[in-house]
Amino acid sequence: MGLSIPRVWEVGAGSRYHAIMAKLIALIVLACVGFSGVGCAGPAYFANGVKVGEVTAGSAIVWTRLGASETFDPNTYRIEPSAGAVRLIYWPKGDEDAAVETAWVDVDPADDSTHRFELKGLKADTAYAYRLLARQRGSTAITDRLSGEFKTAPVAGEAKAVTFAVLTGQKFRNMDDPPRGHRVYKTLLGEDLDFMVHTGDIVYYDNDKPGPVARSVGEARAHWHRLYNLQHERAFHRRVPSYFIKDDHDTLKNDCWPGQRAGELTFAQGVALFKEQNPVGEVPYRTVRWGRDLQVWFAEGREFRSANPAPDGPGKTIWGAEQVAWFKRTVEASDATYKVLVSATPIVGPDRGNKNDNHANKGFKHEGDWLRRYLKDRGVHVVCGDRHWQYVSVDGATGLWEFSCGPTSDKHAGGWNPNNKLAEHKFLRVKGGYLLVKVRPAANNRSAVLTFEHHGVDGKMHHQVNFGGH
Repeated sequence: MGLSIPRVWEVGAGSRYHAIMAKLIALIVLACVGFSGVGCAGPAYFANGVKVGEVTAGSAIVWTRLGASETFDPNTYRIEPSAGAVRLIYWPKGDEDAAVETAWVDVDPADDSTHRFELKGLKADTAYAYRLLARQRGSTAITDRLSGEFKTAPVAGEAKAVTFAVLTGQKFRNMDDPPRGHRVYKTLLGEDLDFMVHTGDIVYYDNDKPGPVARSVGEARAHWHRLYNLQHERAFHRRVPSYFIKDDHDTLKNDCWPGQRAGELTFAQGVALFKEQNPVGEVPYRTVRWGRDLQVWFAEGREFRSANPAPDGPGKTIWGAEQVAWFKRTVEASDATYKVLVSATPIVGPDRGNKNDNHANKGFKHEGDWLRRYLKDRGVHVVCGDRHWQYVSVDGATGLWEFSCGPTSDKHAGGWNPNNKLAEHKFLRVKGGYLLVKVRPAANNRSAVLTFEHHGVDGKMHHQVNFGGH
């Protein structure tokens, strides 16, 4: 590395003093660059790892963040942003000669030093490997690197086996393998997943002590910094692509709606922060096709909703008119064998009597009644998060099936009496874990099979429901 040292000792009186000072400055600069490799501005680390999201047959988003330290500050739970630069290199596994290398991109501390690489033109049904490189701005020395992999979706005409997992609710304080993180992520690495869906309550701005109650943008960011600095979370997201849905606690506060605030933090800022901290697109509701037999919809339940206390009726909504129209249009155009809706909150329930925040509650009964009828008529199965217990329920009026995945740890489970099994319940377990959804193509003159499995945090299967296979 070449450095240009000012030759101030060659000019005028006092040249000996200037020469000494110039050499001293040069030594300081050499120390900064030589020993840290990044210059005096500080280091750049992939302190929050990587998350790959929004995978389709031909595209994906790779999200990362540069931090000025490798771990979070135990006093503030923050990892200060780094004024560094990132580069992504990716290729079909086994064919590194075909690697695509992006330009170096400077991250902006005003955006919490996050960056999303939006990949286009990928090959369908293909495993990709990637490598991320970090450096301090103005330096050529690599300060950190990490590698990972993901798989793209098969095209709609291909009959392919698909397996995905669904998670919800993961308070930092309820991690069950401290300080490494939530054990469920380690378990899930053994499930050979095509992707994962997180239904929200990823962080808890309003209720996850120790640590700050988020009343500002900086305090909200601290929740993301500490969670995705955990070993199990980081290891999982390097290998499994995900689709992220937000809910109340990772938008602002419990049971929130647009226009509210928590201290200085506004609902609109909460929406923007979710996009900043996750590999998601601009439109929060979306659908993805995974081969011939499966199409999945991800609903948005916060941005377009009416205020919870508003009187119920035709004008009260959780989804909003635009999302409802999009959902009907895309469902009715789909020729997938199986259609699965993933909702942050319940649509069937049953839910607790004191709740008034979702389609299973009295406060949104008008839209809920329509939605349950519509989903059943269109052959859609519902998967939901939000509730801190696992269940399978069937709506008594329509016969619509709903599968609640349960929280990420047993420490997070609760809110329902395990002995209170109602008529709607086909399965009830007040514990943590995950839901596996599997599609297996038709074989031996039988139809494709759709399977829902409830697993505990350790991977043990506790319940299974199958559809098709006739």
